Amino acid sequence: MMVMQPVLEVFAADDFALWPTGERESYGHLVLSGELTPAEVGTAVMRIAACNDFEPEEEQGPCPTDPLGSFLHGLLTMPDLFAAGGFRMTDPATGTVFVEPGCCNGLETWRDWLEVLDGTGYSSFGHDPFSVAERVGDGIRLTFDAHGTDGSPVIELPADQVRKLVAGAEQDVRDFLGLVGTWAERQMPARAAAVTAALARALDLASTP
Repeated sequence: MMVMQPVLEVFAADDFALWPTGERESYGHLVLSGELTPAEVGTAVMRIAACNDFEPEEEQGPCPTDPLGSFLHGLLTMPDLFAAGGFRMTDPATGTVFVEPGCCNGLETWRDWLEVLDGTGYSSFGHDPFSVAERVGDGIRLTFDAHGTDGSPVIELPADQVRKLVAGAEQDVRDFLGLVGTWAERQMPARAAAVTAALARALDLASTP
């Protein structure tokens, strides 16, 4: 059975001390769901905030001088947020990965899967690897690396199956966002509502119930 999971790019951040985070030895992916520990939620929030930690534009207002406010400023004020990662598709029986979010892909673009199902019928998910999904008749063809030259894994699945997998991955993201709300109330009560709303925007969940 194929599995689709929302994953966030994470890496070791030993010098981060604004709130507790999970231990990570190196670069990898954190699977987002409603089963994360508070430390793992802290890791995810840290990473998404770091993805948007840039010098503020004039319209974003001056950056706060306190360390927490400064680190969160981009996340709370930037109009277009980025969360490095995406939906990963694997076959647990064989360990084969058919879609791996590549460089420059973000979780905020997860609705591109709906474009494959109901729109143009095609989407790509970053580069290195250059994973793609495309509509082929009543099915969806998944290619791990369309630019690969060494026999990239390819599979075709019924569109209805892919739709169910996308819905399940979306629910995992929503369940994670629910954890963020509880976590933020404990870690930063004065900024909890704003941080939770920003994470919803970064995950493209803000405009839906």
